[in-house]
Amino acid sequence: MGATQFEPKGVIPACLMPFNADLSINEAAYRAHLEDIASVKGLAGITINGHAAEVHALTIEEQKRAVVVTKNVLQSRLPTIVGICTESSLEAGRLAAYAQKEGAEGLLVFPPAFMSLGGHLRPEMIYGHLRHITEASDLPIILFQFPIASQLSYPVDTLLELCRRFPTIRAIKDQIGDGNQHERHIRELHALDKPVYTLTTHSAWLLGSLAMGCDGLLSGAGSVVADLQLALFNAVKADDLKTARAINDRIYPTVRAFYDAPLLDMHNRMKEALVLLGRMKEAHVRPPLVKPSAAELEKIGRMMKLAGLTADNVYQYAA
Repeated sequence: MGATQFEPKGVIPACLMPFNADLSINEAAYRAHLEDIASVKGLAGITINGHAAEVHALTIEEQKRAVVVTKNVLQSRLPTIVGICTESSLEAGRLAAYAQKEGAEGLLVFPPAFMSLGGHLRPEMIYGHLRHITEASDLPIILFQFPIASQLSYPVDTLLELCRRFPTIRAIKDQIGDGNQHERHIRELHALDKPVYTLTTHSAWLLGSLAMGCDGLLSGAGSVVADLQLALFNAVKADDLKTARAINDRIYPTVRAFYDAPLLDMHNRMKEALVLLGRMKEAHVRPPLVKPSAAELEKIGRMMKLAGLTADNVYQYAA
């Protein structure tokens, strides 16, 4: 599958990154995790080197190795979307070029964290960042629109100008956290001369977000419930609200397991859920993340039961 064939819409889970007890990457567990997600028929792709993979704690070489391993596992079954998360625009360009060379089908571009100090007042900074990436690679880009509270989100006018200047931006991963602006993104990106898709990552209110008209979703929770997310997306597309509500009732306990405060623990909670469901042997995270408390582990197990998830049916929802 070539880059020109990949359209970033539909359901795109973001995978986790398993570690050994010594905090080295557990490559065998990573391969098995990719196979588990890829077993869900109907997905649009898999995102690697994102928040769910603890990209903040991965070295550049580890990020590159993840691209190679992922392509080796997925082959042409599913597109690989590679997260580009770095403070350096120069490094971002090099990572984008490497991803394309190794056969990736798309990029998920993070804003440099440095821009939280007022980058929204200097749009030329993000224009320059994207220029380094697009000069190095012509892969389709999913632009990560961060929450307003992060001080890393792009004002709507800047977001629209980015899409006009860089036509390889084909979608945004929208985590804006505000329903009003979220709907504005969907409508105004669709209204561009070259429409751009909106992929929601509002996993804590997924049904409502999809009902606004999103073109898909890109979420770390897909590392555990990709099958349920896909079923929900398809029900919303079919205007089948009764079925969508029933599936959302299944998903809701996982929201409480993964997304209750503090939010930064969401992905180590997902690892713990997969251990409880027999899909990972261990749930190590790199510092500064820490293992959840015994009480929280009990809560995660309880929420998995309320969601009806077991070792026998995880990744296997059938309507």
